[in-house]
Amino acid sequence: MQAWTDLREQGLDTGKKARLHRILYQFGLRNGTALFLPYDQGLEHGPRDFFANQAAGDPAYIARLALEGGFNGIAIQIGLAEKFYWDYAGEVPLILKLNGKTDIPPDESALSPVHATVADAVRLGADAVGYTLYVGTPAAEADFAQYRRVREDAARFGMPLVVWAYPRGSAIGAKGGKDSFYAVDYAARTASELGADVVKVNFPHPEKRAGVPAAYDTEFTAQQAIDAVVRSANRTLLLVSGGEQQGDEAMLEKARRSMEAGATGLIFGRNVWQRGHDESLAFIARLREILAKYPHERALASR
Repeated sequence: MQAWTDLREQGLDTGKKARLHRILYQFGLRNGTALFLPYDQGLEHGPRDFFANQAAGDPAYIARLALEGGFNGIAIQIGLAEKFYWDYAGEVPLILKLNGKTDIPPDESALSPVHATVADAVRLGADAVGYTLYVGTPAAEADFAQYRRVREDAARFGMPLVVWAYPRGSAIGAKGGKDSFYAVDYAARTASELGADVVKVNFPHPEKRAGVPAAYDTEFTAQQAIDAVVRSANRTLLLVSGGEQQGDEAMLEKARRSMEAGATGLIFGRNVWQRGHDESLAFIARLREILAKYPHERALASR
């Protein structure tokens, strides 16, 4: 098991530290691990993601599920936060997504436009803001520029910045693909070097090696790959995404490997709410059982 990142190691100002401490130690299992429920798929993928469970198309249903499931936070876009989060404000932390795009434009020119501000997040009572950063696209210059402004505002308001670090574009496609070990590892490092407080990545696939640099063109186990991704994030807290829905055992194994590597936690959306209510809660309980085995309690132990 690798070492996990302590909040005291991040050089955080008091606002960011207070908010992250609240998320990690006053919600969820309250042991320093995290389980987040993302709900930005309506914008990112369209309503088709709700076909499997029509109830999930109702943001109020998702907010209740986050509360019932004991999540550390819910990640939503500003329109849903303004219309639905108020009923649960203070009961489950809010990560306000500041940018987002539809999946209609091709990934080659991927840029996720900013449509909300850190000031909006403060007004809405959020405990963190989220930004989607596309690593490897020709739009990197514009992406980095708008990200810099978000990062500066987050620092000014003492708001933790969670970066969705997503490899995209034809160059990434030619080097193993967006969820290859190479691409995910590079994305984690990029987010860390650009000042993210928390980085969200997909689980790496070391078997996807076509066109990858020589260092990645060798045999790695899944555990070795996720270990390396956590190392690349260094003192940036790391969350592993559930991604597209798979079999439960495969998803739980992904969760176990991630926590064994030293990840801070998990961010599972469609794998949770693309199923019935009771089945969702049963699956959440199994995820919480895994997180309970990897407590991050050092920040409290020295008090």
